[in-house]
Amino acid sequence: MIAQIIDGKAIAEKLRGEVKNAAAALRARRIAPQLAVVLVGDDPASAVYVRSKTKAAIEAGVDVRDHKLPATVKQAELMSIIKALNEDATIDGILVQMPLPASLDSDAVIRAIDPAKDVDGLHPLSLGYLAQGRPVFIPCTPKGCMRLLREVDVDPSGMRAVVIGRSLLVGKPISLLLQNANATVTMCHSRTRDLADEVRRADIVVAAIGKPEMVRGDWIREGAVVLDVGINHTADGKLVGDVEFVAASQRARAITPVPRGVGPMTIACLLENTVEAAKRRRG
Repeated sequence: MIAQIIDGKAIAEKLRGEVKNAAAALRARRIAPQLAVVLVGDDPASAVYVRSKTKAAIEAGVDVRDHKLPATVKQAELMSIIKALNEDATIDGILVQMPLPASLDSDAVIRAIDPAKDVDGLHPLSLGYLAQGRPVFIPCTPKGCMRLLREVDVDPSGMRAVVIGRSLLVGKPISLLLQNANATVTMCHSRTRDLADEVRRADIVVAAIGKPEMVRGDWIREGAVVLDVGINHTADGKLVGDVEFVAASQRARAITPVPRGVGPMTIACLLENTVEAAKRRRG
């Protein structure tokens, strides 16, 4: 079996087109969706990512207000900025780019964001409602994963799913979304015994462990669907995912590549959440 390659870039472009149309409809009613982006410090990867988000937002008809702060910013000052953005009626979504410098309390910053503007879906209230099956905003990468499944006509209901990685950004939310879609979910991590055997039983594999090509191709069940969330650089500078792509492609029914897989969906879903926030806040 040769897997269908799930073109996340093309699907993200489709979604961004949908967002652009929704934003245009709002603008026709004199409502301009606006996203506030807070970047602290000078981490190169974060800066590149924020530039990509800003460019994509503008193309989709979402206004962006950037707040660039030095790495030396104090917790109280950052919290004050969040408070001001919460109270600003023109702001629909707030994104604080992670990771923050070690001197800052990231959890406190996330908790300070108004859940109605938490377009990243990371506020405890957002995650709590997600666990109840009635999400406020779904975290962007997991939301993108579920859209990719729909685009290749995969209904998780009744399927066995294995999620590798238990982070709040990806692992835990995607496991909840798959459960809400009636899949039987096993969450695996660094302490899981016989990981290969767990993966071999799975109809859906979501790899989000952050280790290059850790999931070997011969672990993949014939006909499984593989979503590779990992983005890793090898010693020779090659960009790879968490799954041994070439070998896995010989067994899977469908698989996301790295790059052009899950990654482009994250920004598209962030914009979708922002426009949705604008709709909800304006009734």
